[in-house]
Amino acid sequence: MSKDHLPDYFSVANPAGLRREYPLGDDFVARFAGMGRDELRAIQEGRFRRCLERAWATPFYRRLWGEAGLEPGDVQSLEDLERLPVFSKSDLMKSVEANPPFGDYHAHRDDDPRSGPAGLVMQTTSGTTGAPQPIFFGPRSRELQALMVARAWLLQGLKNGDVVHSCYAHGMVNAGHFVREAALHYTRALLLSAGAGNETPSTSQVANMARFGATVLVGFADYLRKLADTARSRGLEPGRDIRVRMISTHLGLMPREELAEAWAAETVYDWYGVGDTGLIATEGPDLDGMHVMEDAHFLEILDPDTQRPAADGEAGELVCTCLYKNDAYPIIRFNTRDMSARLAGSNALGLPFERIAGFLGRSDNMVKFKGINFYPEAAAAVLVELEEYAGDYVCVREGEQLHIEIEASDPRLPGLAERIGTLIRERLGVRVPVTLREPGALRELTGSESRQKPRRLVTRQPSA
Repeated sequence: MSKDHLPDYFSVANPAGLRREYPLGDDFVARFAGMGRDELRAIQEGRFRRCLERAWATPFYRRLWGEAGLEPGDVQSLEDLERLPVFSKSDLMKSVEANPPFGDYHAHRDDDPRSGPAGLVMQTTSGTTGAPQPIFFGPRSRELQALMVARAWLLQGLKNGDVVHSCYAHGMVNAGHFVREAALHYTRALLLSAGAGNETPSTSQVANMARFGATVLVGFADYLRKLADTARSRGLEPGRDIRVRMISTHLGLMPREELAEAWAAETVYDWYGVGDTGLIATEGPDLDGMHVMEDAHFLEILDPDTQRPAADGEAGELVCTCLYKNDAYPIIRFNTRDMSARLAGSNALGLPFERIAGFLGRSDNMVKFKGINFYPEAAAAVLVELEEYAGDYVCVREGEQLHIEIEASDPRLPGLAERIGTLIRERLGVRVPVTLREPGALRELTGSESRQKPRRLVTRQPSA
């Protein structure tokens, strides 16, 4: 097929066919409720084989697996998956450095209509710790990433005619774009694609929510919580002037009740995914853990030290194999470095999928402080209980020392720093010095107005 006659994006993606393979809404529940694990595993195996074939055509995987002594045919099924080495973001960035500017972990070719120039999509990571990482999608994987988000929203209760206000950032990063595609391509909701605070100021966002009647709010919990305060500061009362009934977010370690109360929302739902993989797991109406979308992903939870499977209920690193990404960028045993735990037992929805506890911290963000493992993200659940907390904080590591800087409504309030320090010690088990800052003082350091996920740990050189 000549380059001039490559199929266009949607003819390659075939959205109608995708809906049949990966149903959503009522069709999703009808397909999977009551399905046995053996039938689900058969679906997974067929999709895994296609991903494996694509990966062997990729220089990155041929090198990674060849160095482990593997050849095509050595791995035949998911039973053999543990023979393949795990990789992480650092390995992808080494690929970019060695093969600029795109790296060699993608498998698109000019003569391949599934992922050639007619349909290739590129986004990047935010590049917080260095050059941004390119992330590639063929038409099918791009549409399926959006479809999975829509599947989560519909499972959670998104209705026809809902007005969805999105606070996900745009630009080269992925989230705002695939959330927009999820709403437009796979739901009948009206989308207010506001973006992050540096794209549409928070004051304008809450004004638009009131003006256009937002009923559903999506974005990262830290920013959504601050947005509620902005609404009240502008005289807009959540529950009266802005009537959000449902929030679909990434709670992290923020208490669900805190965000629900801030917006007077009926329900807050959590979901989990990263830029490379898309949505991996989501809460449903049962609010009993996150259901792993196992028709699209095979998920492992591995002990960070031994890289062996963690027992049910024990925290470990989430390692994901994307069963739907068999076009531009195959993902097999990608270590997200995010921590979670597998939940035992069945679920009220009757789905055959395993469930996880949600985000419990990052293994590469963990600080060993005075003999105790401390996750900076955990401080959020403590701070939101304080009336004086102004919505932003950061943990600062200087050599062997650690302290936490916290925005407070009145940093000069006598005894406040000591009281916060005592609460952190009682709840998290670490005695860490507390420095109070003025509201807004940490904005540039944490990126709370511009980043999808604010920085909660920074490293500084110790003072001379």
